[in-house]
Formats: sequence, structure tokens, C-alpha cells
Amino acid sequence: MLSNPVVISIVVLLALSLLRVNVVIALVISALTAGLCGDLGLSKTIEAFTGGLGGGSEVAMNYAMLGAFAIAISKSGITDLLAYKIITRMNKAPTGKNLAWFKYTLLGILLLFSISSQNLLPVHIAFIPIVVPPLLSIFNRLKIDRRAVACIITFGLTATYMILPVGFGKIFIESVLVKNINLAGAPLGLQTSVGEVSFAMLIPVMGMILGLFTAVFVTYRKPREYVVTTAEPTTTEIEQHIANIKPIQITASAVAIVATFATQLFTSSTIIGGLVGLVIFGAFGIFKLKESNDIFQQGLRLMAMIGFVMIAASGFANVINSTSGVKELVDALSTGVIQSKGVAAFLMLLVGLLITMGIGSSFSTVPIITSIYVPLCLSFGFSPLATVSIVGVAAALGDAGSPASDSTLGPTSGLNMDGKHDHIWDSVVPTFIHYNIPLLAFGWIAAMTL
Repeated sequence: MLSNPVVISIVVLLALSLLRVNVVIALVISALTAGLCGDLGLSKTIEAFTGGLGGGSEVAMNYAMLGAFAIAISKSGITDLLAYKIITRMNKAPTGKNLAWFKYTLLGILLLFSISSQNLLPVHIAFIPIVVPPLLSIFNRLKIDRRAVACIITFGLTATYMILPVGFGKIFIESVLVKNINLAGAPLGLQTSVGEVSFAMLIPVMGMILGLFTAVFVTYRKPREYVVTTAEPTTTEIEQHIANIKPIQITASAVAIVATFATQLFTSSTIIGGLVGLVIFGAFGIFKLKESNDIFQQGLRLMAMIGFVMIAASGFANVINSTSGVKELVDALSTGVIQSKGVAAFLMLLVGLLITMGIGSSFSTVPIITSIYVPLCLSFGFSPLATVSIVGVAAALGDAGSPASDSTLGPTSGLNMDGKHDHIWDSVVPTFIHYNIPLLAFGWIAAMTL
């Protein structure tokens, strides 16, 4: 396993990331490592990498449009009004007890936003650049550790689709997990349903809940101060700015947000949804037509990093799939050398972690591992529910702690608006510790008990 090109490339990716090497550069180097170790040769590796870049272009365009939409919302003043309401509420309740209550209420609202982004309003990470940046000054005043905020948002983005078959959860559970398990299990007499998958994922998600509470109330509970290089606006300055906000601006924001979300739901296109929102802001006069270029450029700067990372990750995943590394990893589990069910379950989960960490998407991992994992689980004597749990957790493992996953890139895009939140050490490492490790443990428990 240690000589496998997938394992080697992921170790290189994580090592470079932890050394604070830019994630895009780390992905390119890791892709070259995978190709060369997988005997593709330099030219074929470069060809596979560049050939896979197009797979991330749509995602990058989505994020650029979301960035422009977020800038337009900020120009409307509604985010300033939100911040003002929160700050004045804080000033009316300065006692330690009330501030603690206010802090956890704020974190709870962010958790609800994150969970709702997967089902009630399935916009995924689109809410982050709109909701989070205006709250950064509030986080600073409350001395909230942003690593806790990253863990909260990532929990809502990942645990929700694992267990609730609505929105993105419907896609993952019904269209991806159930479909592929039934396809692989049909010749073996194994068929599952949406209800069984949700039930099988209960124990693993309990592990993630434990990780969430540990992050918020133990690991990152203590106040953390962030050095503010630019003076934050005072309450008086905010009041003066709020006084200039006209009712039509608030109306425009409300109409644009509702129209954008509704269009995205109807067309399944974030690009069209964001475009509709921008047109509405322009029609209401929030920005002039000649300013549209500046709006889009600012939005591009806001979300450029996450877009480039997703493009590079798509190229990296294509190189990984072009090698025989993934197949060798999965095939190694079916050689018959492993006799213990407990060891087999752990290794299957570990391989799933490695694959998803590299690809960065649990949705893309399921088709890769299902065809081997289903017959392998049944050969070891795992029950149908245990089999479903192993496949589901193996696919989801690594999504939270991957440098190239939008479940970590999304929170970073909002929390690092002032340059005070490091993607690897403040998003990736905390979510890996608090979610991937519990998922490994509770996924193994589910495999052995169901």
C-alpha cells in the first residue's frame, strides 16, 4: 500500500499543504507525483492533468458568479444593516452571561444556515460569501475562534447530505449511493433503499455530532483574539452609514435573494441564478451598468482561490483515475490475506478516506469503490445494513478534511476575507480531526454492530 501512487501522491499533497505551500501548487506537484509513480510518464501525466481541468471549469464559473452576487449584496447595504443590528444588540447586553448566550445563538444560526443550504434552500456554499464576511467584526468582538465556525459550517455541509434524503442529500443517497449499491448488489441478492441508507448512517453521523460538540465546547471554546490591521467601524460610524440606506435598497436585496434562490432551484444552475440576481440589482439602481465590470472583478477576486483549487483538483483527480492506483488499493482488500472482519472494515474505511482526500468529492468516490466493496463486504459476512454503512462512510470520509473539498474551501472563502484564517491549519486540520477521525471510529462501530 505504501508504494501505491495514490497513497504517495496524497501524502505529498498533505505534507505540502501542512507546510503552507499554496494548495493549487500542491495539487499540481501531487498530480505529477501520482503520474510518475503510476508509470504514466511525464507527457501522459501532463496530458491527463490538463485534460481533467475542464471538469472544474463549471464550478469555478459558479463561484465567480456567486462572488459577484455577494459584492452586489454588500453594495445594497443589507449586510451592513445586519451587522449593525447585531452590534447594537451586543451593546445592550454587555454582561458575560448574555454575551455567552449571544455567542452560541449566533453559532447556532450559522449551523442552521449551513444545514438548510443542503435541503431547504439547496444553494450549498453560496450562502457563505453573503452571510459570513459581515459577521467577522462580530466574531472579533466576541473573540470567537474561527476554527469553531469552520467546523460548524463544514458539519452542516457534510453530515446533512449523509443522512437526510432531501436536496443534496437526495442526490447523494438516492441517485448516487442507492443506485450504485443496488447495481453492484443485484447479482448477489443485495438491494437497499433510501430509508435503509439513512438508518445505516445514523451511527457515523453521531460521531460527527460528537466531533461538532467537541470543537465548539472543548477544543475551540476559549476566546481567541485576531490582530486587526485596519480599524473596524465604530457603532457611530455604522449608524451614519445605515442612515444612508434607502428602503428600496433593502427591497432590492430581498427580491434579488429570493429570485436568485428560486431561479437556481428551477434551473439547477448557480450561474443563471446569480445572473438573475445581478440583473435585479442593476434594475433597482444598486449599481450602474458601467460598474458591472468592477462588480464582477471584485467577485472574481473574492472567490478566485476556491475556483482555481477546484479546477486543479479536477486535473489531479483525472491523473489519479488514469493510474491503476485506485484499483490496486481496492483490489488489495480482496486478495484473501485479510481474515478478520474488524481489520477488513477498518481498511475499507481507510482506503475510502485516502481516495476521497485526493479527489475531494464524496459524490465522485462512490462509483469507484462500490463495485468492489459490495461483494467484498458480503464475502466477509457483513449484513446488508453494515455493507451500506461501510460504503457510505468510506465515500464520505475525507470530504470534510480534504484541502480540495468545497466543504473546507467554502468556509475558508468567508472566514478569510480579512486574511486572518488559514485554509489548511484553520479549516482543513480542524475538520479532519473533529470529523474524519470520529467517522473512522463510528463507521467501524456501525460496520461491526449493524
